[in-house]
Amino acid sequence: KNKDFMGDLISNNKLKNGFGPPALTKSPSPTPQSPPASASRRPLSPDSPNPSLPITESPSPQMAEIGWTLRMLLLGQRSGSILRDHKTSNRMFRRCASGTELVDWLMTLSPSIHTRHQASGMWQALLEEGVIAHVTGEHPFRDKALLYRFWQDEDGSLEQPTENDMVQAEDQLNASIATLVQRGPDAVMRMILRKPSHERTMDDLETIYEELLHIKALSHLSNSVKRELAAVIVFEAHPHAGTVLFNQGDEGRSWYIILRGSVDVVIHGKGTVTTLQEGDDFGKLALINDAPRAATIVLRENNCHFLRVDKENFNRILRDVEANTVRLKEHGQDVLVLEKISPSHSVAYSHFKYTVMAGTPQKMLEHLLETRLDGRGGGGSVGGRDSLPSISSDPFLEDFLLTHIVFMPTHQLVTELNFMSTYRIDSPSQDREFLLACKRRVVQFVHRWVITIRHPVFDDSSSLAFLEELATELEADCIQWSSLQEEASLMHHVMSQLRRYQDERALNAGQKWKLPPCGQPISLFSGSSEGRTVIRPTDDIIFRVYCADHTYCTLRFHVNTTAETIKMCAADKLKLRHDDLVLAEVKSNGERVVFRDNDVSIPTGLSLNGRIFVSPKDHLDALTCLTEQEGPTEGMEVDLELFSTKELAYHMTLFDWDLFWCVHEYELIYHTFGRHHFGQITANLDVFLRRFNEIQFWVVTELCLTPSLSKRVQILRKLIKLAAYCKEFQNLNAFFAIVMGLSNVAVSRLSLTWEKLPSKFRKLYTEFESLIDPSRNHRAYRISVGKLQPPVVPFMPLLLKDMTFTHEGNKTCLDGLVNFEKMHMLAQTMRTIRYCRSRHLVLDPPSPKSEAEVRSYISCLRIIDNQRVLTGLSQKLEPRRS
Repeated sequence: KNKDFMGDLISNNKLKNGFGPPALTKSPSPTPQSPPASASRRPLSPDSPNPSLPITESPSPQMAEIGWTLRMLLLGQRSGSILRDHKTSNRMFRRCASGTELVDWLMTLSPSIHTRHQASGMWQALLEEGVIAHVTGEHPFRDKALLYRFWQDEDGSLEQPTENDMVQAEDQLNASIATLVQRGPDAVMRMILRKPSHERTMDDLETIYEELLHIKALSHLSNSVKRELAAVIVFEAHPHAGTVLFNQGDEGRSWYIILRGSVDVVIHGKGTVTTLQEGDDFGKLALINDAPRAATIVLRENNCHFLRVDKENFNRILRDVEANTVRLKEHGQDVLVLEKISPSHSVAYSHFKYTVMAGTPQKMLEHLLETRLDGRGGGGSVGGRDSLPSISSDPFLEDFLLTHIVFMPTHQLVTELNFMSTYRIDSPSQDREFLLACKRRVVQFVHRWVITIRHPVFDDSSSLAFLEELATELEADCIQWSSLQEEASLMHHVMSQLRRYQDERALNAGQKWKLPPCGQPISLFSGSSEGRTVIRPTDDIIFRVYCADHTYCTLRFHVNTTAETIKMCAADKLKLRHDDLVLAEVKSNGERVVFRDNDVSIPTGLSLNGRIFVSPKDHLDALTCLTEQEGPTEGMEVDLELFSTKELAYHMTLFDWDLFWCVHEYELIYHTFGRHHFGQITANLDVFLRRFNEIQFWVVTELCLTPSLSKRVQILRKLIKLAAYCKEFQNLNAFFAIVMGLSNVAVSRLSLTWEKLPSKFRKLYTEFESLIDPSRNHRAYRISVGKLQPPVVPFMPLLLKDMTFTHEGNKTCLDGLVNFEKMHMLAQTMRTIRYCRSRHLVLDPPSPKSEAEVRSYISCLRIIDNQRVLTGLSQKLEPRRS
């Protein structure tokens, strides 16, 4: 009956995210530089944080200014402001607007705002700092018919913007939008984390889970535990340095992870014993041991943010994990750890009830053969997919195949398979059926191994001998046992693949590559070939090695030759003493990188304008780069305007696709773990990564070597169009390289050039910038690429970053067992490459104007990769304005 009074009572007594009584009315600020200040809020431990309330005591000056800018623009609209008085539930609210109206208006301001969800996040970033608020403080920002207003309007202020206010607001608009675009995703994440568990949607849980994957303090937990935590982990914020989070001797009630800020750990009688920073965690021990807090935690700085897991949830999740974990033991030691798949995720695993978490290599292989492959006969078609579980239904088999080289080298795997497939037929019938089943499973495994891994299986001498022996045995067994006919068919397919590969190898035997003296790219010595040829370990490569006085010798070695061999041979030719020599790269900026003696594929791993030097260790600091390294590499000097932009993008995509096609998934493992551990080359990956840098610096070089302003504007337009076409052709590697080249400081500072660029192209470039935005682990790019169908040329540096993060954040072995959770995460990234090229690239060619010239041009771009030289050129073109 008294709804309005009850609403007032509730809204005025809610704890604001644990910060004591509600804020007092803020006084209006005449300028954007005066942020509103709320009354003091007592920092309490917020058991149930309210996502509709601010997380700071007062807005930061930057967010207060952004709020002022948007409010001035809203109030100054000639067509009538959407900020107007609304009456609801018999109450009048001054100058407010619905969430839907605010989102509509914001999306009209900038092309960099692509979706309503993104715009909502930008408003939420303002709401979480108290710049705007729901009129009764009950809701976070939602794109609905809920009313919101700026803090200045809470007291009914009727101020109107002056002309100077409008000019100032319009000047600040672009910078304000850019800041909000960057902050929006994090604000949405914090809002989700402040929701009660029962209000989190499946999308919310998936968003939190993806975030938890990248938190160092959680890296030791299994993915299933992280999924459980996604439902219960909460966000907690405290505004003041010096706040005591809990005292020594208190009951342990929560586990904390620092998202932002730092804390001091204080012990009675000892003072501050350590300081914990962003990414660290604390408070777990008291929960595990059910003991009092062993120290006092004090905030070192203002506005600290934490993730919190409460004791009840912590204990339940750990208890459930242990209850759902099956440990197989042999001789009193764990050999296999399985975890029951949660019913909510069991669909992804089809009929498999348990997933492998850890194990010894031998036991994992044995479990795989027994549970993932069919030993009953009817092994499947030549495609091998009818009877075998599909990869999408259970990734264990493919994860094992893609990562076994990390924990079970090929020769060891072959030994185990050989043991499992060897049998005699003179055994009792029961044993005979068991041994036949073993043989079937091994053949099915080998078939899947070959179609998944391809060439490395055939390149290894131990696996090659095993395949030959298995095929011979199976052929003999089929004469006696007709039940192995289908396995014989699979093995015939394997051997056909082997023969085809060996014929191809023979055709390309004696391949020679060259590393031109004046830069890149690495190319076939015999000239250009139709399509790209894979660089193989035993291919020869011709390159130069310099010494300190810039004299050099030319060497020819296999690509897989070690740095030590190159060093010794170069020393002999250059007549250097062999005492304490090092082989190093000297980059165009003078930086020196020393190679390990067991490093391989040295010439292919150089930077764009790098050179190989040999020098005594003591004289390493005396090495200087060659004069030619600071200038452009060899390449055609061509007026870009002569080429059609679409034709450039077309041939660039074909060229990049050929490079990408040559990269084997294993090269990502060699690159991440260190190729010296495997004695394997990463030459094809090196060349593809260099291509990214080549395109990036080509963009900067072309603009910085164009003295005419009008010509420079034309080239800038053409490069933005080129990025658009590369994006259309799904060449995301080149797209990223071009946009990152345009954002290089030597280009971004050319204000006269950018001012003369038509607004249509400026908007397009802003849109591209938002797509390559690295915030939230490149979330914008990941969402965009997730919607694409193959073929795709992916942004390779991000895939390598994912591999490195997985490797460094997770141990390969836990308690003597292989951490298969880590293998699964590595395989997920490697599977992305497989997916991107699961279909052949077929593009409609543009009308050819100068096809041969374009192909020659894009295959060898002229580039300067010394940032100091590029910035110097840029400053000569457009001197810094006084």
